[in-house]
Amino acid sequence: MTLQIGDVAPDFEAETTQGRIRFHDWIGGSWCVLFSHPKDFTPVCTTELGYMARIKPEFDRRDVKIIGLSVDPVGNHARWAEDIRETQGHAPNFPMIGDSDLSISKLYGMLPASVNGGSEGRTPADNQTVRNVFVIGPDKKIKLILVYPMTTGRNFDEVLRVIDSLQLTAQHRVATPVNWKQGEDVIIAGSVSDDEAKTIYPDGWKAPKPYIRIVPQPRP
Repeated sequence: MTLQIGDVAPDFEAETTQGRIRFHDWIGGSWCVLFSHPKDFTPVCTTELGYMARIKPEFDRRDVKIIGLSVDPVGNHARWAEDIRETQGHAPNFPMIGDSDLSISKLYGMLPASVNGGSEGRTPADNQTVRNVFVIGPDKKIKLILVYPMTTGRNFDEVLRVIDSLQLTAQHRVATPVNWKQGEDVIIAGSVSDDEAKTIYPDGWKAPKPYIRIVPQPRP
């Protein structure tokens, strides 16, 4: 199964470090970041989980729920959390899914459906494609997919930046330009005609080209 932006995120039931969940029910009316790991006790993932725990208040402020997944049993996650706390200063303060039967990794296309067995005996290299970030909206549709190699730590500050853009553009008919950050100018969406734009933006806009119509970021 190959998931794409705009697809409904597959629903599932799973055991997590904070109890059993049904994914869509757990998301509720919030946004969600689901990020996956190929194995517990791996070095790059240890740094990622600690950093995500540290900046969780930034996600909370944006009404974004965080949930991790690792291809190991939940009991292993609890032991790993102590290492993360010791080495990174913060232990995971969000649920971590146990995917020891690999069912969710397969459901999300991170491992081939043809893979047999469970996580026992599999190495991180066997699961190296389980290194995804999915941003999911309140409508349960996938808004962003990032895939990282095992050797490159993920940039969760960038995920926050993208969420700011996604939330802004879900509310207003605008797009955000390269390297955009909260509070900077935005671009009127191509779906908005000039006549409509004159109503929405009576003060006008800057247009270095007719198709690039720049306005200040709309207020909430």
